[in-house]
Formats: sequence, structure tokens, C-alpha cells
Amino acid sequence: MFRILRLFLLFFLLSQYSFGTDIKSIGVPYIGNYSKAVYGAGNQNWSIAKDQQGVMYYGNAEGLLTFDGKYWQKHKMPNGQIVRSVATDNKGKIYTGCFGEFGYWAIKDNKLIYHSLTSLLPKGSKITDEVWKIYVDRDRVIFQSFSNIFVYQQNKISIVSSPKSLLFLHKVNNRFFVEVLEHGLHELVGNKLVYLPQSDQLGKQGILSILPYKNGGFLIGTSKNGLFIYDGKTFSPFNTPANNFLKTYQLNNGVKLLGKYYAFGTILNGLIIIDENGNVVQKINKSSGLQNNTVLSLYADDEQNLWAGLDNGIDRIELNSPLYFYFDKTGQFGTVYSSIIFNNKIYLGTNQGLFYSDWSPNSAPNFNFKLISGSQGQVWELKIIDNELICGHNSGTFKVLGDQINWVSRTSGGWTIKQLNSNPNYLIQGTYVGLSLYQKITGSGLKFVAQISGFNAPSRFIEQDNKGDIWVGHAYKGLYKLTLNENYSKVISTKYFDEQNGLPGNYNINIFNLENRIVFSSDKGFFTYDELSNKFTNYEVLNKKLGSFATSNNIIKAGDKKYWFINHGKTSLVNFSAPGKIEIDSNQFSLLDGRMVQYYENINKISNSIYLISVDDGFVIYNTQQNQALPNKLPSVLIRRIDDITDKYHTLSETGSDIELPYSRNNIRISFALPYYRQAKVKYQYFLDGYSKDWSDWSEAAEKDFTNLASGSYKFKLRAKLNDSSITDVTIFKFTILRPWYFNNWSLLIYSIFFAVVLIMGKKIYERKLRRDSQKISDRLQAEQDEILRQEAEANEKQIIKLQTEKLQAELASKNRELANSAMTLVYKNELLQKLSDEITKLKDENGKKLSDDQTRKIIKVINDGMNDERDWHLFENSFNEAHESFFKKLKAQHPDLVPNDLKLCAYLRMNMSSKEMSSLLNISLRGVEIRRYRLRKKLEVPHDKNLTEFLMEL
Repeated sequence: MFRILRLFLLFFLLSQYSFGTDIKSIGVPYIGNYSKAVYGAGNQNWSIAKDQQGVMYYGNAEGLLTFDGKYWQKHKMPNGQIVRSVATDNKGKIYTGCFGEFGYWAIKDNKLIYHSLTSLLPKGSKITDEVWKIYVDRDRVIFQSFSNIFVYQQNKISIVSSPKSLLFLHKVNNRFFVEVLEHGLHELVGNKLVYLPQSDQLGKQGILSILPYKNGGFLIGTSKNGLFIYDGKTFSPFNTPANNFLKTYQLNNGVKLLGKYYAFGTILNGLIIIDENGNVVQKINKSSGLQNNTVLSLYADDEQNLWAGLDNGIDRIELNSPLYFYFDKTGQFGTVYSSIIFNNKIYLGTNQGLFYSDWSPNSAPNFNFKLISGSQGQVWELKIIDNELICGHNSGTFKVLGDQINWVSRTSGGWTIKQLNSNPNYLIQGTYVGLSLYQKITGSGLKFVAQISGFNAPSRFIEQDNKGDIWVGHAYKGLYKLTLNENYSKVISTKYFDEQNGLPGNYNINIFNLENRIVFSSDKGFFTYDELSNKFTNYEVLNKKLGSFATSNNIIKAGDKKYWFINHGKTSLVNFSAPGKIEIDSNQFSLLDGRMVQYYENINKISNSIYLISVDDGFVIYNTQQNQALPNKLPSVLIRRIDDITDKYHTLSETGSDIELPYSRNNIRISFALPYYRQAKVKYQYFLDGYSKDWSDWSEAAEKDFTNLASGSYKFKLRAKLNDSSITDVTIFKFTILRPWYFNNWSLLIYSIFFAVVLIMGKKIYERKLRRDSQKISDRLQAEQDEILRQEAEANEKQIIKLQTEKLQAELASKNRELANSAMTLVYKNELLQKLSDEITKLKDENGKKLSDDQTRKIIKVINDGMNDERDWHLFENSFNEAHESFFKKLKAQHPDLVPNDLKLCAYLRMNMSSKEMSSLLNISLRGVEIRRYRLRKKLEVPHDKNLTEFLMEL
């Protein structure tokens, strides 16, 4: 019960939303044009449909065309046929029909693939013409050609035949109607065609539209006979002004709009919209914005868009647009500088003159603009002053009286006229040559008083401040502040301001009264004037709150605490009603961007809810009561395509279904779109779980590249924001980057086995190494022990050797001492014998005479023999050899020419004996010793600078 109630409330709200929307008659709603250059397919678009996700589908001359609000995609039929019909169901299938073929498109392997149904035709049956209509009716799908009706149900196809050719099948609520040529209108009941009595009144052929009408009736459109109403029993003509139009331009199709309007497309002149009473609400054709006058198909979506498939292009008409347009496609009146509505006429001030046409706010006017005689030339301003229309013109200033003008002033260049705050009966006008003074005279209206003397500079902008001074803006030379005399006829004080006074420059400094405060616009933001410092300062509070509109070049009052801010072509409506807060609405005016004449933008309020906006080649009506409300539930963002961008671009998926990618293709581009088709500012924000740290900044970009992704599972989260306010639900797309081949399961298994083998081998190698190292350590310890023992043995041996050496040295020293003693003994003996010999020679007989030689000879001989006894030498030699082993052997080996006496001398010298001692031992004189030394020195070849004794001791 609760669910039924909720559905009823939802239906009621949607009905109120639809029925509460009116299509205005003045101008035309915004038309979005999609040319074949934009969508990249054929010219003709024969049918239109929309699926549950919000994606649009078009039967195009080159195949099935899709559009998601951002991207167009073309899908060709297997044989390249023209798609004549298209329909969608709630299961994601898109049915198409063409020549000799019908079937459906569905996602397979993440791509939209065509599946033909003609193989299900009964045996012997075939389709030989175009399939023009497709309808999804609960569990069945109905395909209609000019020959037959094919019903696809439960994977079977049944055929409904007719004795004559069929025209078009029409679905109205749950009923189906089709015209059998020359046999009237029939209803499809089950699998039979039932004739509707009296339907021959509609004509023999040409029923092209059947739509639901009030009180359960039907509105039938024919190609040449106009409109009819069928109440279920009788057919009656629908008398409407639209009939002549539809008959003349040949009605081709129709659709019901917003629950109370009807749109009919024609072959020759665009489309027409009427209400339930038959009143013409809109006529839209090529001259008013369509790309082509031949309307092949119409479709009304759930966002109050009317789609028109044309013979050349696709157009979208925003039915509830707050902006309605009128464009001068013929170039009749040139560039529009000002526009205004006065006394049921609309006036356009252009660069060619002043044009007018009748104005009827309650019906669809046929504008027929005419030039007012004498107004040729540049019109700068149109303004209503005390129920008088004043025209500021290049030639002067006029009063406009219907289709005529009267001179008020011949001062050239009536740029702008402002009422004085200090005296509302007077007005001041800025002109090419200074200021003009006007006065309001009761009964006669506005009257030119005089040209104000004392100032003659061009005065594009003027404003009066709270002190009564007049501020004048020069286009190229900064600002002037003028003080006037009491009767405003003369300037008594002039102050000039430029960059030296704090202005950011001298060019295009404009002056405006914003909430009773004079502000100055510039490319650096708004400035205010400080009287005390005589300087201009940045209006930071205002500039900060205005954001991008802080550099606006024009401000136009829009009503109580509301102002239009125009920033070099971009328009916003700013509301100052809330204290300390500024509301800026610019999104719905993006259609006006760049359309107005810069620095001469003009917007007039013509009623409490309607504004007239001048644009380059016409005007725009803005209706505040038609403000475009966002739907309560925004559609979800769609993942439209996944591309591999690793090297060559390749589409991986055309849907947001989960996918897996090999590691070698880990560079992807994700394209996405919000299926919202009205004019709006759409921004996207994404977050890649597993890669990003936080949500991205909001951006208008509808695709994102990810490169060099690591292996793993990812969640791409995506949402959209509409007009910087409403945010959609989060869309999630999951994908996985597979591990590289060297990290897949088989590789990991091989790695595991290899690791296990390596581990086992490593263990064995380690154990072997451990044993080897243990053995090495053991051997090292043993070697160290052996080394220690060896060192100890060596130390002991050295000690022994030392002891032995010391012993030998002691023995040697002892022997040397013995040798020395022996030598000294010999010396002493020889000296003694020599003394004896000497004493004997001195002996005398008892007579005192020396003894004769004969008497002493024997004794002397004995003494000499004792002194030269070889036994003493041999004994000395043996002792010497014991003390100085191998001395004589080395000496003889090196010097074989040495004689025994030489050897004796060498031995004595080796013992470092004195010459005296050697002379005693050798029994020669000291002279003989020196001679022998000399001879020995020569034999031994001792250098002259070498001591002989040292030489022998070193031997």
C-alpha cells in the first residue's frame, strides 16, 4: 500500500512539474543545434529514442547514433543500412529496423553488439522492405514495415498481414493504430487488424500522427487534410489556425508535450506547437533556429526537451527555457544596441536606425519590423521617462510617438540620460560634446534646456553622487568630477582623475550607482572614491564576493536590490537582498555569452517577471517565472568508454562493467558523461581508490588518463556537479590490472618450487660449507696450536742457540784469551830470549873483555832456535784456528800466493797486535814488520783507504 502511495505521489509531482510549465509565445525557446560535423554521421535522422540510463539513440542514415550529453558514437549496421526506426526497453536492449533487417543491440563482451532477429521469421517468410516503426509493449516488441507487422515475443516472431499496404503504426497509451492504405484506420487487437468505422473521413491515405487527447480522445494528424479528433466513436475535424500551416507545409509527425501541448513536424517548414485548444504557441523553422525545415522525427524526453531529427542534423529545443530568442536572420536591422517595449510596440535601436513592430504578450506575434522614417543612423539608447519614449541618437535626441519621431535636441550623440537625484525634474545627458540639460514640463513632457557650459569632453557614462557632483567617464581619459551651479547650466569646478589618483588605468573606467553608492569599474575590479584622501581604493569586499564578475564592464539595474553584471560578454544576475550576502546567477545566462555589443549592453525590465535583452542580431526575452529548475533526482554519471592508450588507442569497453587488464596494457583512458542535455555547467570529480589520496578538483574534463598503473584492484569513483550546486550520486567502475606474467600464479608456483629447491640446495651447500668451515676452523686451531708449539720450539731452540752461542762466545772469548795469553807468552818468551841474547852479547870475561863470538855462538844459536821454534807457531796456529775457524782456509782460498810468514802476520794482525809484539813473534825488527805489512797489503789488494787490520777482521 505504501509503495502504491509513493508511486502516486511521484506521478502527481511529475504531472504538476509538467503541466505547470508553459511554453511562451514570444520568440522561440533555446535551440541546440547538432550538425553532422558535430555528431559525425549521415545527414538524415529518421527516429529518436532514449533508454533508462538517459542515453539518446538516433536512427541515422549511416547507422545507429548514440549521444550521452558529451560524446557521440556511431554504430554501423552489418550491411551498412539506414536505420529507419529505433526503440529501447528496460533491459538495456536497443531495437532497430532498416531495409530487410530488424533486431536489437545489446552489450556483449563490454561492447554494443547487434543481434539480428530475422532468423526467427517463420519458415518461408522474409522481409523485403523498410522497418519504419518499433514499439516495446510489455513483453513483446512490435516491428512494422509497409507490408507487415512483426510481433517478437518469447523468442518467436509472428506476422500480422494486411491485404493492402500499411502506412505507419502508432502507439497511444496501450493501443496501436495503423492506416491500411485506401481502407481507413485500423486498430491492432492481439494479432488482428480491426477496422475503425467512419475512419474514411480522414482521407484515403496520410495518417502520420495519432496522439492522446483530453477526455480519453485522440488527436490525429494527416499529411494533407489537417487535424482530427477521435472520441472513440466518431471522427471530427479539429478547427485550429494550425490546420492551414500543416496542410500547406505537409505534416510529417507529431508528439505530445508537457501534458497539454502538441508539436507537429512538417516536411517543408519546420515544426509548429499548439495547445489543447488549437492555439498556435510556437512556429519554429530554419529562420528561427532550426538547421533544416524538414522534420523527419520528433521525440519529447523526460527533461522537457523536444528533439527533432532533421533531414540534415539534429536539434534540441528547451521547452521550459527561461530565455526565448528572436534573431534577425535576414540582416534587416543590423546590430541591436537597445530594445524596449512601449505602448504595445517593441522598438529596436540599431546601428541602422530605430525599428518597431507590434507586440502582443498573450499570443504568438508575427513580428514585422519597420524602420521609423528619419531615424536612420546609430541609436544609442531607448528610455521611458514619465510615459515618454526617448531615443538617444547619433544625430541628437528624439521623442518616439508610435511610428514617428520628434526632435528634442540636435546635440550629437545622445549616449545616456540620467535623472538628477538632487532635483528629479531635471535630467542630464552625456553626449559627444559634453553634457546636455533637460527639464520635465508638466503637460508637454521632456524639454531640452541647454548645453551645460564649461565642459565639452565626450561623456559616455554619467552619475550624480550624494553631494550633487556629476561624475563623467571618458572612454580613454580617466574620470571627471564636475560641480554645477545652482541652475545646472554651468560647470563651476572640474577635477580630473587618472592613475596618479589610484585608478588602475585611464581606459574604460565606467561609473555606476550600486545601492546608492558610486562605484567605478575597471579590468582590475571595482573601485570607490575616498573624499578625504582624494584617492581611489579597491572595493575589496565587493570584488571578493563577485568572484569572476569583479571585472565587469557594465552594471544594469534589474529591480529592487538586483543588478545585471556584464563581464566582457558574460552575464549574471546578482541579488543583494540578503544582508552581507550576494547571490550570483550566471549559469542560465551562459547562452548570452558574447551575444551582446560589448560596452553597450542593454537590458530592460518590461514587467515584474520579464526582461528584454538586446543581442547583436535581435533580442531575448527572459522570464523569471520560467526559471529552469533542476530535477529532484539527477541522472548518474555514465562510464562511456575505456580505452587502452599504451601505444595505439584501442577501445576496451563501452560500458562501466568490471574489466581485467593485462599488466602490459596498464595505461587507460576513462571517458564519462552526465546524460543531462539542457544548457548547464557540468563539472566532474573523481577518486581512484588504490591510487589517489583524495578526490580530484572539480573539472569540466570528461575523461581521465591513468598511466603505469601497478597491478591490483581499483575502484574509480565518479560524480558530477550541475551549475555548481546539485551533485549526483557516486558512480563506481571497478577494474583490475593483472599481475605481470612473471608474477602470475604459474610463475609464483615455479618461483616457489625454485625457491624450495634453492632453499634445499642452499641448506645442503650451507651444511657442506659449515662442515668445511668447521674443518677449516679445526685445522686453523690445530695449525695455530702447531704454530704455537713451533714458535715455542723455535723460542726454545733460539734460547738453546743463544745459550750455545753465548757458550761458544764464552768459549771463543776464553780461547781468544788463551790465544792472547799464548801469544803474549810467546812474545814474552821471545822478548826474554832476546834480552838474554842481548845480555850474552854483553858478557865479559874476567878480564873485562867481551866474550868472543865463538864462545856465545852456541848459546845465541840456542836462543835463536828457541825464538824461531816452529812448535810455538803450530801451537799458536792450532789455538788460532780453534778461535777463528777457517780463517786460514778462507785466506788461502782467496789469496793462494801467501807464504807462511804472510799467514803468521795476518794472524797477528787479526789479533790486533802491535808492531812491537809482531816483531818479537816474528823475530824481526819493527822496520821489517812495516815492510811485511806493506807487502801483505799489496798481496791482499787492500784499498789504500782501508785499514789492514779491519780488513782482516772482517774476513
